[in-house]
Amino acid sequence: MNKVAIIGGTGLEDLKFVKNQKETRVKTPYGDPSSDILTGKYNNLEIMHISRHGKDHSIPSTHVNYRANFYALKKLGCTHIFSTSACGSLQEEICPGELIVLDQFIDLTKQIITTISEKHRPGELKYTPMANPFSGELRDHLIEAAVLQGITIHTKGTVITIEGPRFSTRAESNLYRLWGADVINMCTAPEAILANEMSIPYAALALCTDYDSWRTDIKPPTPDEILEILNNNTEKIVKLIKKALARL
Repeated sequence: MNKVAIIGGTGLEDLKFVKNQKETRVKTPYGDPSSDILTGKYNNLEIMHISRHGKDHSIPSTHVNYRANFYALKKLGCTHIFSTSACGSLQEEICPGELIVLDQFIDLTKQIITTISEKHRPGELKYTPMANPFSGELRDHLIEAAVLQGITIHTKGTVITIEGPRFSTRAESNLYRLWGADVINMCTAPEAILANEMSIPYAALALCTDYDSWRTDIKPPTPDEILEILNNNTEKIVKLIKKALARL
């Protein structure tokens, strides 16, 4: 049976559609995961859910223990991962409130350790291929789910992952645009790297909340306005994920 993990970002800390819920605490060699892992059932799937920033959203992206999160999911037998997050847009055509199914990343994190293979045995080489870091199958499920439900979605996008907790300067934001990046966030690259190292198919769904800092013709949104965008789109994200799960 497939055991599908959903990593909930800002605004997706609870999954009410998962039945027979119970919380499991998992010990890992890398410390504690961000939260206890909620397990339960949806249709014929076993579902796991972890809150990236903690149940009370107290963990900033810089301090998320990504290795512990993914080690815990692997230990529980996870076979697939859907991840959700917020992001800022680096392109005019990606507007606040729209969804993106990511297909590439650029990793600009500096301090986050993104491997569980810190040592090689003599004669052993462990290098993880990363040309296509996101699962084509899971991406297709998300895209098809959006089409079937009439949800506007960007079917591909390159995400720049910075460490935070600060946002980009305008110079940085314009540089990322020159590099061809589409959106920016603080969590996807470490997750995608670890998922690939652990051989777990991984797809990331990002919700645009703002235009980062490159635009000068509009005011940046306030925290309350960003929260409103997140709240207004949570139901849409849940509908999309449920339909994608059904396609598994």
